[in-house]
Parts: sequence; C-alpha cells; structure tokens
Amino acid sequence: MNFAVVVFPGSNADKDCYHVLKNVLNESVEYVWHQDTDLDKYDLVILPGGASYGDYLRAGAIARFSPVVDSLVNFADQGKLVLGIGNGFQVLSEARLLPGVLLKNKNLKFICDTTYLKVVQQDTAFTNNFKENEVVKMPIAHGYGNYFCDESTLKELKDNKQILFTYCDDNGEVSPEANLNGSLNNIAGIVNKNGNVFGMMPHPERHAEDILGGTDGLKVFTSMINRLEEVRV
Repeated sequence: MNFAVVVFPGSNADKDCYHVLKNVLNESVEYVWHQDTDLDKYDLVILPGGASYGDYLRAGAIARFSPVVDSLVNFADQGKLVLGIGNGFQVLSEARLLPGVLLKNKNLKFICDTTYLKVVQQDTAFTNNFKENEVVKMPIAHGYGNYFCDESTLKELKDNKQILFTYCDDNGEVSPEANLNGSLNNIAGIVNKNGNVFGMMPHPERHAEDILGGTDGLKVFTSMINRLEEVRV
C-alpha cells in the first residue's frame, strides 16, 4: 500500500502524519508537494493540518486552488481514500469534496486543547477499528473548527450516516458544554456520500503513541489500512 501526505506552504502536521505511517505502522509513505499532480500510484492521500497559506482569506481557501487538489478530485472520484485533518478538512470543504463550511470558533479564538469524541458510525473505512458509541480522546488545534451547514445538508448527513465523530464529554454525553468550537450538532468529522473522503478537525496523528498520552487516534490509521487490505483481497 502506498500513502501520500500532501505538503502545502504552511502545513505543520505533515511530518506527524508521515511519522505515524512510516515509523509507527511501517507503511510506505511519501510527501507530495502541493504543486505536484500525479497521484496515480497512491492508495490513500492525506491532507494534513496546519495553516496553509497562512489561512489568509479563509482557512483552506487558497490551498483549494493548488494543482494537487484538482488531481485529488479525480483521485476521490475513483473511489480512493482521502483523509483531511484540521486544515485538511477545511481544504476538502473549500474544494466541495465535503459539504458544509468551517467557521471561526464560537469564542473567536484559537483553541489548543484535548477533547472527547463519540464514535457515531463504526462501519466505515475510517472508523472500523473503533467500537460504535466508543468514547475516545484526541487533541484539537484550530481557529476555524466550527462546522456549519444548512438544514437540508444536515438532514442528508444524518440520513446517510455521514457523521462519524461528535464532540462529547468523558461519559459520552453530547452537549453544548462539550462542544469547544461551537460546531453544529457537535460535529467533529464527516464523510462524503460514497464513504471514501473523510474530514475531521481533531488530530488523530497527535494521539497515536503512548508517549503522546494515548493511542486513540491510531485507530483512524489502522482502520484505513484494514479497508485497503480488504479491497486487495
């Protein structure tokens, strides 16, 4: 299996994603510069967190026009897996690979913290190594993490079971108090209708080793590997 981690000017979690795949999971992974357009040899592409282009205009708004994103649209149309983390989620939203938008946090400030998440859907390419309704813990670090969409889109997300993670407390209760950034319905991560493009604001790569305080995030990566292995059989 071949993994790609896209690097935009301003990316700061690209090395973390690379490290998890290469050194923790012993997978084949390469960096892809944002001006590159050839993704044919990869099975999965990750758009990492950071502040691409300094988050000017809107977070992810300029990166959306990088040449690699046009290739990523074709990559996703082939049914291949795409993961966007933090700023990567914002880029996927700007590119319309995922519905909705990421607005400024409700307190209008950058938030660097750790939050609890509830696993809403377990039977997906990105969550199959979790248990349904499992409560996990992952770091967040963003200024634009407040997910929003209109009522019809929210209904579609619910009806199609596209909401994979929601913010919750340590008991799994989904409440306004547990929603640090103000996201609609506590949404922390969504997948597209075809189930192959996933965006999440929390950073699983920063909770993938015991030395970092926990390994809940590693399950996102092992879930993707599980799905790719299933496809190859």
